[in-house]
Amino acid sequence: MAKIMVAMSGGVDSSLAAALLHEAGHEVTGVTLHLWEGDDDRLAESLCCSQQMTESARRVCAQLGIPYYVFNYQREFRRYVIEYFLREYASGFTPNPCLECNREIKFRALLARARALGFDYVATGHYARIRADEADADDAATTSSHSARRVVYRLLRAVDEEKDQSYMLYMLGQDDLARLMFPIGEYTKAEVRAMAAARGLASANRPESQDICFVPGGDYRNLLREERPDALRPGPILDLEGREIGRHQGLPLYTIGQRRGLGIAAGQPMYVLALDVARNAVIVGPESALKRTSLRAERVTFVSGVWPDAPFDCLAQIRAHADAAPARVTPIEPGKVEVHFEHPQRAITPGQAIVFYDGDVVLGGGRIVRD
Repeated sequence: MAKIMVAMSGGVDSSLAAALLHEAGHEVTGVTLHLWEGDDDRLAESLCCSQQMTESARRVCAQLGIPYYVFNYQREFRRYVIEYFLREYASGFTPNPCLECNREIKFRALLARARALGFDYVATGHYARIRADEADADDAATTSSHSARRVVYRLLRAVDEEKDQSYMLYMLGQDDLARLMFPIGEYTKAEVRAMAAARGLASANRPESQDICFVPGGDYRNLLREERPDALRPGPILDLEGREIGRHQGLPLYTIGQRRGLGIAAGQPMYVLALDVARNAVIVGPESALKRTSLRAERVTFVSGVWPDAPFDCLAQIRAHADAAPARVTPIEPGKVEVHFEHPQRAITPGQAIVFYDGDVVLGGGRIVRD
């Protein structure tokens, strides 16, 4: 029997994760992360991690007869997630704040707290899988220090391809995976809902949140106007020949691949191709110009913990809901790589993550930067 802390959002996924571990005989404690100031009405509107969802998590834990706590991570969330989100947009990038929340809050901070409180594992409701393999000679450097056995941990896609969240977890390493559990990764979403309903869990029929938790409705522009008005400087919209064909209202309000809302008239549909921070210019062009065959990435890490000493072939995914595509990854220096795709990719977006796969196995990933 293990002592397991389950991160609970109040939704059906984490609720079932807690139930399954409890039924397996483990000593389970549910926790919810309080991530923002309670008087922020904008954030309170969010379905994800709202007061309503906290009460849902509390009810599920009461049903299961397990302890439940709320941990305050307001300061860390503001520093590592919201400030990062605003800073990236102000610098001409399109960030994915959920990646930073996973990196800094849900795993780094929560794992450290769980260890300090004497828990063996942290479990979440993510759709992904962890596999522990016996390490061979080539895996010697990846062997986790968590276990005396020679074990290498693999991060894999979930069984449910539509709900797979492995892209969001690429930053996890060997020590992380040795202390993590993803109990629902082997099930489909339909199976999860059915299993939760069969157990009478209070969250069985709760709808899912599709929004960024601190940007209800998905419109981040209002947040930028409130917190970074100085970043919204009007400037030129330029075509590929450098001609000004319109004016923009601030670089953070635009993203690669955007077509609507440009306010320009041209003989053909025009798309945002690049955000030129130096000139405070939005560069636009035809859809064909959105396709690129290469990119650079920084802050690159590998699940194995081993930096590659030679180029390698893999499947690479450039956004959360994109298909992975054949590519060659060339290491430049620790933390930086170049990626060349076998076929052009549409709307490669600086600030988003690129994640490398070998079949269903996550190799690693990093942050896309400008080419």
